[in-house]
Amino acid sequence: MQSWLRDLYGHQAWADVQQWRAIEAHPGAREDKVLHNRLHHIHLVQRSFIWTVGDRTKPFSFSKPEDFSTFDALKFFAREAHDEVDRFVGGVTDDQLAQPVTIPWFRERPLTITVAEALTQAAMHSQWHRGQNAVRLRELGAVPPTLDLIVWYWIGRPRADWDAPNG
Repeated sequence: MQSWLRDLYGHQAWADVQQWRAIEAHPGAREDKVLHNRLHHIHLVQRSFIWTVGDRTKPFSFSKPEDFSTFDALKFFAREAHDEVDRFVGGVTDDQLAQPVTIPWFRERPLTITVAEALTQAAMHSQWHRGQNAVRLRELGAVPPTLDLIVWYWIGRPRADWDAPNG
């Protein structure tokens, strides 16, 4: 797989974990409906893109934020999303990345792009919403972590570790 795409997804996993830790550490953020809804959206979209570039043999499983009544239930959903992403990204070949894929939610004017372009969109989409969550964390009185890709490079491209202790 192309190294730039591997980096985007390594960074995404790490950044998502850091964001979850920051939210988890702040009681107001942990219970905030805006963050809850947006976290659900981030991980639902991550799953939807993996489904879109996959074999599509099963229908996509939609969920709603209210399907996850607790912070921990939503965090489990996020971890599962990352497991799906890791499985796909870990096994995708350059030939598969070059294959065309039609994005199913653009019906009026269909969009066909490469698998690599779809995966790039998914990573950029998550980055956009992590930025929104950083603003929300500040509004709630927390200090959001710095999640820039260049910082991830600078600190040695650490792997995401959902099980590491906070702090």
